Amino acid sequence: MHAPPPLSPVLRRPAPAYGRGLAAAIAATLVASLLLLIPRTPAQAAPALISQGKPVTASSQENGGTPASAAVDGDNGTRWSSAAADPQWIQVDLGSTVAVSQVVLRWETAYATAYRIEFSTNGTTWTTAYSTTTGPGGTETLNVSGNARYVRMYGTARATQYGYSLWEFQVYGEGQGGGGPIQGGGDLGPNVLVFDPSTPNIQGTLDRIFQQQETAQFGSGRYQLLFKPGTYNNLNAQLGFYTSISGLGLSPDDTTINGDVTVDAGWFNGNATQNFWRSAENLALNPVNGTNRWAVAQAAPFRRMHVKGGLNLAPDGYGWASGGYIADSKIDGTVGPYSQQQWYTRDSSVGGWTNAVWNMAFSGVQGAPAQSFPDPAYTTLETTPVSREKPFLYLDGADYKVFVPAKRTNARGTTWGNGAPQGQSLPLDRFYVVKPGATAATINAALAQGLHLLFTPGVYHIDQSINVNRADTVVLGLGLATIVPDNGVTAMKVADVDGVKLAGFLIDAGPVNSPTLLEVGPEGSAADHSANPTTVQDVFVRIGGAGPGKATTSIVINSDDTIIDHTWIWRADHGSGVGWETNRADYGLRVNGDDVLATGLFVEHFNKYDVEWNGERGRTIFFQNEKAYDAPNQAAIQNGSIKGYAAYKVADSVNDHEGWALGSYCNYTSDTNIRQDHGFQAPVKAGVRFHNLLVVSLGGMGQYNHVINSTGSPTSGSSTIPSTVTSFP
Repeated sequence: MHAPPPLSPVLRRPAPAYGRGLAAAIAATLVASLLLLIPRTPAQAAPALISQGKPVTASSQENGGTPASAAVDGDNGTRWSSAAADPQWIQVDLGSTVAVSQVVLRWETAYATAYRIEFSTNGTTWTTAYSTTTGPGGTETLNVSGNARYVRMYGTARATQYGYSLWEFQVYGEGQGGGGPIQGGGDLGPNVLVFDPSTPNIQGTLDRIFQQQETAQFGSGRYQLLFKPGTYNNLNAQLGFYTSISGLGLSPDDTTINGDVTVDAGWFNGNATQNFWRSAENLALNPVNGTNRWAVAQAAPFRRMHVKGGLNLAPDGYGWASGGYIADSKIDGTVGPYSQQQWYTRDSSVGGWTNAVWNMAFSGVQGAPAQSFPDPAYTTLETTPVSREKPFLYLDGADYKVFVPAKRTNARGTTWGNGAPQGQSLPLDRFYVVKPGATAATINAALAQGLHLLFTPGVYHIDQSINVNRADTVVLGLGLATIVPDNGVTAMKVADVDGVKLAGFLIDAGPVNSPTLLEVGPEGSAADHSANPTTVQDVFVRIGGAGPGKATTSIVINSDDTIIDHTWIWRADHGSGVGWETNRADYGLRVNGDDVLATGLFVEHFNKYDVEWNGERGRTIFFQNEKAYDAPNQAAIQNGSIKGYAAYKVADSVNDHEGWALGSYCNYTSDTNIRQDHGFQAPVKAGVRFHNLLVVSLGGMGQYNHVINSTGSPTSGSSTIPSTVTSFP
């Protein structure tokens, strides 16, 4: 609703004149009246609505149907509502500092009797523009005055037992509130919690978030826990779903926790195979009992960590565990995977490694066990051919910056063990700090302006593709920030440019089929990026599970030299919106670019090929796959004359390709008689080489006839014993 226009004189057609004298008298009277209405000073333009569609955050929300964004969407039928407690707030980011002249609060029944309207130019320091302790509810139009980028309603007393509830929170002012340059920097939003050693009751805060997130596998909560440099004593940070914990030093050793960062599986009866979507980065740990527990599955990276003791990768009781990834980390003691079926560790240092189940892979790891696949199942490469560590947020004095590590070739060991890491620091004011409620149009305007993106924790629904067109752009997510394309668009497209860094976010397919969810480079890309490749790190894709979702192909890599460093691309096998056609997704990853490297590739459950590789000189170090559980019968996966679609297919046209430590598993729950001719398919050429492959039938739920092409023994029975090939061809 726009503000009402100012009053103006209303002229009516005069009645017919009955004579000159009467007409003149009427005219004179009318002129005199009009002169009285002419303002003595120039008229002021009506204030413009400058808050609609802008990024908005709130202290809380009552439920998933009442988000903060509903208060700035221009729809009087949608609303934000808070938790039933005091105080609560909602704030809108206008994009730049403007002159604000009016705020309109359109309250639902649950209104505030006492509240303040506050202004800020930086999201940190606030001034009061209006306050009341006798708010009447209904629609309140408040004339205010001041300059602000951020405007918030801060409620201190409620009129009802419920929370605060606004149909619309409207801010009016001069100009278009962000029609000019979008400002970088600002606050990090309500779901980023920053601690220092003097923060009271840190353990209580950690416990509260864990209690909320422990079982919230498909919930909307997202949290980033940030610890300023210093020493923290007697903490146990248990991490649930969509919770990330990080230190804010330039080195992990700048931030020490005398305690643990723990993932266990008590919520799932000791089964860790669904401990997804969480992370730990940039911390030093002194575990209480000498060993830290990190019992995770896919999409749970352990990066840039220093464990001054051992690391246990299994849940309490040594229940099932499946998956995992470590990079740029130092574990002084021994790593015990125990029940972990597979794991990949890159460019790190370990004091020892105790066990292998099916597929343990290492590249550039000091202290890694020697190559011995398949018994024990260790695949060990002395170095990683090309790597560049994930960007991360840190504090330089009082200023937030993002550090972008440098590219390394033939890397081995951590980037931080011998002095300051090599790379570039970017100040936060060069980032558009994206908050829930931000539109794709605003995000694209920020990118076009030359800003990088820092997604704060939240779920972002977009109606157009996010277009990353500038070389060296950083797109970094905190707290597993989640992007959902609502109308069948591609969530993100990257131009064929140098050095883009995509890191730390989840793309969740929407209910309308998207042809793709992430495209790196347009079709036909051919530029040489070997000196400065694009990286895709901890970027995860989900189709179904949190609700119906569809996408024909999840990720397409067209740009040459791209590095895919840890991804989990998942067509859901459980949750809501799951079924052979309900969350249809034919292809997981399609690589068309040349010289693409994948380190830590997890792709599961697609209706057809999980990975299709069409580019030349591709390399993969570690691959974990499960075929789609829910194939209804053999005919549903028949691929011409071939039974089943390979988990990983190299196109017949490819002349050069290499892979190490690749595994595929089948678990056909709808029809246990389904046969897969093979897990892997590739042309038989001297330049196409594979090392250490395996296929497994999980409990005999379906079978593989071969490992790769027609090579390798079939799986059989219900023994769940891998069939392996150490070298192909």
